[in-house]
Amino acid sequence: MKTFFKELFEYNHYFNEKLSDIFYEKNEKLNEPSIKLFSHVLNAHHIWNSRIKGESSKYGIWQVQGNNLQDINSDNRSQTLFILDTHDLDRSLTYINSKGDAFTNTVRDILFHVINHSTYHRGQIAAQLKQCGIEPLTTDYIFYKR
Repeated sequence: MKTFFKELFEYNHYFNEKLSDIFYEKNEKLNEPSIKLFSHVLNAHHIWNSRIKGESSKYGIWQVQGNNLQDINSDNRSQTLFILDTHDLDRSLTYINSKGDAFTNTVRDILFHVINHSTYHRGQIAAQLKQCGIEPLTTDYIFYKR
């Protein structure tokens, strides 16, 4: 299971890197929703890593990021790989969400959520990029594996 998660997070990192490249190259053409959504994807991944590790988050859930997209993405990848190497995926974790409500989930479920959440929002970002006249990435997992 951990090997599969590592593959999923490599996929996640790869397409976030490609998206970061577009954001740097086409910055002047981007609209606010696309910037906000991509920042949210990176922030949420960071927040979940922090929760699993029992640390405070450096970012707010909707905090808009600047020229540090690739740095955050790389740090997220490193921290998630550390979690996969050092944490039991079946361990239950109780955390407080951004609205102040307490929940308990396994590390495995949280990590799967990060992948699913990132994929969902990359789809929204693709639609926003199209509206800006920018060719969106094809980010389907099966294309990545080919």
